[in-house]
Amino acid sequence: MVNHIELVGTSLIINLKCPECGTLHNAGVINTVCINENCRSTLFTQYDLTTGLNKSVLKDRPATMWRYKELLPVINDKNIVTLGEGFTPIIPVENLKQYTNNNEVFWKDESGNPTGSFKARGISAAVSKAKELGIHTIATPTAGNAGGALAAYAARGGMKAIVYMPKQTPKVFKDECRLYGAELIEINGNISDCGKLVNEHALLNNWFQVSTLKEPYRLEGKKTMGYEIAEQFNWQLPDVIFYPTGGGTGLIGIWKAFDEMEQLGWIGSKRPRMVVVQSQSCDGIVKAFQAGLYVSEFADGGFTIANGLRVPKPYADKIILKVLRESQGAALTVSDEEMSIAIKEIAKYEGMLMAPEGAALWPAYKKLKATGWVEAGEKVLLINTGSGYKYLENMDI
Repeated sequence: MVNHIELVGTSLIINLKCPECGTLHNAGVINTVCINENCRSTLFTQYDLTTGLNKSVLKDRPATMWRYKELLPVINDKNIVTLGEGFTPIIPVENLKQYTNNNEVFWKDESGNPTGSFKARGISAAVSKAKELGIHTIATPTAGNAGGALAAYAARGGMKAIVYMPKQTPKVFKDECRLYGAELIEINGNISDCGKLVNEHALLNNWFQVSTLKEPYRLEGKKTMGYEIAEQFNWQLPDVIFYPTGGGTGLIGIWKAFDEMEQLGWIGSKRPRMVVVQSQSCDGIVKAFQAGLYVSEFADGGFTIANGLRVPKPYADKIILKVLRESQGAALTVSDEEMSIAIKEIAKYEGMLMAPEGAALWPAYKKLKATGWVEAGEKVLLINTGSGYKYLENMDI
């Protein structure tokens, strides 16, 4: 197995850094989390942001996330495993303006990504870097969408994918994995139970794990949502961003992207207030934030129609909570009933069939607007993370 590469090429990557303890890690070898036993944090990829890279380089580049390739971890372009992910549309709310009133409210719609969700971004980056590092077998726990994405990108990259999924997951997600040629293992339990088994089996079989935030590069793919948000809003960020939060990779990635772009001189210091939206079934981040805590407690109330929100304790809970504090954000929960109503309302009046995770943002927005937390005149972005078509089995239509 090739496990070392020279750091030369298009990417401006220089190393990996632990955001908790500051330990630097060699980006030319295979990494998972921080090697400091007292830390074990998610690692952040560091780039040389002093090169004067100008956003004018984006002109005429393909409308995929790889338009930002200097700020992604793959050094040799031949190792990029892509299915055309990224640069998803920003769509204004048109027919439900009785709820938006004096706000401009937009959806960033990730449902058009390969395999139907934003998971394509992180998995494209992780699989591409794994290919560059000579990895051949990749395993992950999943609530649904990440498993399908890994299966597809592994197929595209000529790798083997092993996916651990809760048995309660809708059948379409399982069929998707099998069709792409992945080995699917169904587990009685939630994604945390899947994660424990993946960890045990990966150590025994020398598989590489791409569990959420337990390797560095899914985060890098997800952060491209932040670059796109800035570019699509003409480098002026919205005032508030709502984000459905299970593992929280996208939230952390978007925040990281904003910091990188400020260092590059592409945007100023203004930041949106970030809003975490969770299911009432798994609300550990909400409870921790509202209590002023720096870590969350394990919370699993069982089934929710939003598979991706059933994450009892996110691995990077400390970083998620830090983003909320830094952004002066908010956190709130939504019930399955509220998600179901929102799915139908958005579909009927806006023509968009959203995943329950994304639809959860609509009642959350209404709540924060009603309290005055979302102020008049503010520009608001809601991120729909996936297509509702895969969730029809979960829905009472």
